[in-house]
Amino acid sequence: MRDFAPREILASHTVENQPPADDDRDAFADDLPLREALNHEAPAWVAERLASLGQAVGSREVQAWGEAANRHPPELRLFDRHGRRLDEVRYHPAYHRLMELACRGGWHAVAWREAGRGGHQAHVAALYLLTQAEPGFCCPITMTHAALPALRHAPEVLATWQPKLLAHDYDGRALPLADKAAATLGMAMTEKQGGSDVRANTTRAERDGDGYRLTGHKWFCSAPMSDGFLTLAQQSEGLSCFLAPRFTPDGARNAIELQRLKEKCGNRANASAEIEYRGAWALPVGDPGRGIATILEMVQQTRLDAAVAPVGMMRQALVCAWQHACGRHAFGKRLADQPLMRAVIADLALEVEAGVALSLRAAQAFDAAADDAEEAALARLLPTLAKYWHNRRGPGFMAEAMECLGGIGYVEESPLARLYREAPVNSIWEGSGNVICLDLLRVVRRQPRSLEALLALLAKAQGRQGDYDRALAEIHRLLAGPAEALEPRARWLTQRLAQATQAALLLDRVPAAVAEGFCRSRLGEASPAYGCLPADLALTPILDRLPGP
Repeated sequence: MRDFAPREILASHTVENQPPADDDRDAFADDLPLREALNHEAPAWVAERLASLGQAVGSREVQAWGEAANRHPPELRLFDRHGRRLDEVRYHPAYHRLMELACRGGWHAVAWREAGRGGHQAHVAALYLLTQAEPGFCCPITMTHAALPALRHAPEVLATWQPKLLAHDYDGRALPLADKAAATLGMAMTEKQGGSDVRANTTRAERDGDGYRLTGHKWFCSAPMSDGFLTLAQQSEGLSCFLAPRFTPDGARNAIELQRLKEKCGNRANASAEIEYRGAWALPVGDPGRGIATILEMVQQTRLDAAVAPVGMMRQALVCAWQHACGRHAFGKRLADQPLMRAVIADLALEVEAGVALSLRAAQAFDAAADDAEEAALARLLPTLAKYWHNRRGPGFMAEAMECLGGIGYVEESPLARLYREAPVNSIWEGSGNVICLDLLRVVRRQPRSLEALLALLAKAQGRQGDYDRALAEIHRLLAGPAEALEPRARWLTQRLAQATQAALLLDRVPAAVAEGFCRSRLGEASPAYGCLPADLALTPILDRLPGP
């Protein structure tokens, strides 16, 4: 099929002073901060394997899949035409193509197939790229990836499920596990009365032969088309973890009834559901009464992914704004040459540089945690900081990028409207802002080694930049103060630790002008609005790292 360019000469006018029509781009080759971070942190095979993914994600074909998956959201089909219960979610073909891209590339499994040798860095970098195709479908990719550590608490369950969860394949059909070459997993924890306080859950588990029967309601079930769900329920020993498959061992549909799909602000390509367990068959995972400790093995993984996804979205928005600025003229100059626009774009670029650095450093800690106690301590804290701060920055970032395009950025043909709706979701899921900050305080109090490891990392950059040194002294003063003063300032402490960690990483790894710009604009002359950079800051070295028009 021939590929025709859009028509520029119309009946009443000629289309001019616009960026070039969308074309294929290479989302990996164009991303200098990502490639540099991987070169610094990861084994060479990671970048080599990501190269083809970057080409796919940046292609017009895959970008069109993301748009179609949002324009045609999933639909709930409760019954077949004869009145039998189906409890299925039907998706547009574009959604399944995106799932195939991720699963057949093995990005849901790479962290475990390459454990200890860059697997988490590969997973995180791939998620960052896949998010730029469509963020919503990454939810089941994350859940499937994250389930393995929890399932290790049930060796017999793991032996059955692991081969299907690690398979480089995708099968979206509703079939028993034995009939599928590959499987995905979801999660159902929260209930109406508790939300993040899962100890308030009322779902019950009663023994039934080798398994259990679950009865109760789950307010949010992530990825309800999955082949099984890690879930929490009460038994005599306390709140416990279970795996509820879509089908029972005899091949019948399990008694997991979908009540409705959530009509969400964003995240439209992905389904989230309310479900009812009506005596649903399930297998125990982990020790009785230890459900929260077991499920936290999964949550720690999903938290890292929820920290990375907003950075991927910010990168996509940044590239969109920069390409528009390079292709459009106003007041006699390209927008990209206008001083105010340059300040805004450079400020956005600094945010992405810092987000990439912190995300990849957290992934490196996950990779090294098994053999290095210091890295294991960092792995407990870095995702918490990144998850909180990257998501705090996301919504304002999307609004600013949209404003760079003006009205054309506000309409649905631009990906920015979709990204703007999507921006809050990762902040709310896997622990909203206050929950994350309270978790930071819990780590500070109960796992002091994690804080010590982080402060040691920060100390390595001391003496290299004045604003950084002053921010670090501020952090030490708060930590040395009375313990009761920490909770009211938990958000400040989380933000400052996140920014200081980003700054320390940039001071160590990127050109001096980029690190200097970040430290001065975040730790020195800071403004809540993008584009308010110090007047004498050199912008060209920052902007030169962006892809050309």
